[in-house]
Amino acid sequence: MKKIIKKVLLSAALVAVSASSTSYAGKVIDTVIDNKLLVVATNSDYRPNSFLGDKNELEGFDIDVSREVAKRLGVAVKFVTPGWEIMTAGRWMGRWHMAVGSMTPTVKRAEVLDFPAVYYFTPAGFAVHKDAKAKSISDLNGKVIGVVSTSTYHRYLQKNLNIDALGTPPFEYQVTPGDIRLYGDVNEFDDLALGEGVRLDAIMQSLPVIKQAIAKGIPVKTLGAPVFYEPLAIAIDKGDAQFGNKIAGIIETMKADGSLTAFSLKWHGADYVSVK
Repeated sequence: MKKIIKKVLLSAALVAVSASSTSYAGKVIDTVIDNKLLVVATNSDYRPNSFLGDKNELEGFDIDVSREVAKRLGVAVKFVTPGWEIMTAGRWMGRWHMAVGSMTPTVKRAEVLDFPAVYYFTPAGFAVHKDAKAKSISDLNGKVIGVVSTSTYHRYLQKNLNIDALGTPPFEYQVTPGDIRLYGDVNEFDDLALGEGVRLDAIMQSLPVIKQAIAKGIPVKTLGAPVFYEPLAIAIDKGDAQFGNKIAGIIETMKADGSLTAFSLKWHGADYVSVK
């Protein structure tokens, strides 16, 4: 695991150095310190990572991580919620300094963004009806499995998954479905809730999403351990190696002192900071 993280940080640092032509290159860390303010782009409706709470203020795992990074920089924090496509497009022109939005650091995104640190991993897994007879993931071979179309989970079931993100842990294909039922606007959990084998035998999704469904009272349960992990990284605009190194150092310290794991346990009920 340590080797994976070191590889991520080294790759991110090299990318940052090679992109020194960006107009805001080298200025971000100075701006943040001089203004005593870190502006963070995030999501507004992505439970349990970032969402509007009862006080109409953003809260969640990504929010706590951002606040702690700002605290360790010795500055205040301000949140903005641009569209996802704007966050991932890069060339922010100083509108915000950092994006903490559970972003997968793909090779394509690395063309316009730097990823100084992976701060947690999203585990992918299976859910079955709460009264299902299946006892292990192998029991799903030959079964009808629901999944969101064109998602990483869909590609996993097709056995053609290639997460081109730095730091992705290796994985193995453990299931051969009899039929893959695709979902888009229709919620796959609704069909699974009808009972085992009525429309679906199982679904594949991120474990946090499955846990949210369980918390809402949907009659499903997880089955087996996660089958792959997707790295999620903090993103910054291209070209400020000093800022990227500072953020990377803070995240590594938060991992070492357990504060990042504590945030994960608080919001996810599990340690998603390390892959075990």
